[in-house]
Amino acid sequence: MATGTNIHTYFEGRWHKGDVPIMRAADHGSWLGSTVFDGARYVNGLVPDLEAHCARVNASAEALMITPTVTTAEMVALTHEGLALYPKDAAVYIRPMYWALDGGPLAVAPKEGATGFAICLEEIPMAPPEAATTLTRTQFRRPVLEDNLTNAKAGCLYPNNARMLMEASRKGFGNALVADAMGNVAESATSNVFIVRDGTVLTPIPNGTFLAGITRARHMANLRADGVEVVETVLSFEDVTAADEVFLTGNMMKITPVTAFDARQYQVGPITRRARELYWDWAHSA
Repeated sequence: MATGTNIHTYFEGRWHKGDVPIMRAADHGSWLGSTVFDGARYVNGLVPDLEAHCARVNASAEALMITPTVTTAEMVALTHEGLALYPKDAAVYIRPMYWALDGGPLAVAPKEGATGFAICLEEIPMAPPEAATTLTRTQFRRPVLEDNLTNAKAGCLYPNNARMLMEASRKGFGNALVADAMGNVAESATSNVFIVRDGTVLTPIPNGTFLAGITRARHMANLRADGVEVVETVLSFEDVTAADEVFLTGNMMKITPVTAFDARQYQVGPITRRARELYWDWAHSA
């Protein structure tokens, strides 16, 4: 079942209306999980950081040892071609993706040069500004590079994230705050995390256990340009409990305020609101 509606799919050289089949039963990606993707957003005629997202899906493919077949510039042009099928006020999730078609050595390794490609466009509304979430701890952790492809946006990582989300949901929370292998805060199950303490914005330093997101970097740059101190550092769960504000960032919703971490309650604070305002000001001016 699709997440969004009004889907258009670019596959095998042309745009198709609807959620068309793109994988075969014997494709390496179907049975051995060799899939990567990225996500960008189209909102009110804007496509913030589209080029960066397209470049990252190619980098993810290389990390997974499958061969990217579409240049960043070609992918950007194809995406704009597909977005022309939507009204300007539509909110569209843009998902370019690759998967391996054939197996290489011992069938498990993907065959070089045998790669499928598609772009899926789905209408998914943006969350309203007042929408927030809650966080709880999870028993599951982020892997390290020696364990899994933490340097790629790979489909094979997401079952672990799903376990985190299901655990959080059963406890009555909206998302999970996840530890790295060392027991420090890494990110949520779906997004990068920021805290605010005494007017300073703090976020986990990238340590190879999570993707330091494109939207994360954009918020950091915007806040710094606005005179806010932003520090990448090691964060404990106690740091989150002691924070004045907490928010999540990611491509899907850009910024999501956090109103609770386990028993700790937060207000949606001024820096969280300012970060959202700065992001959309930047997007309109880019």
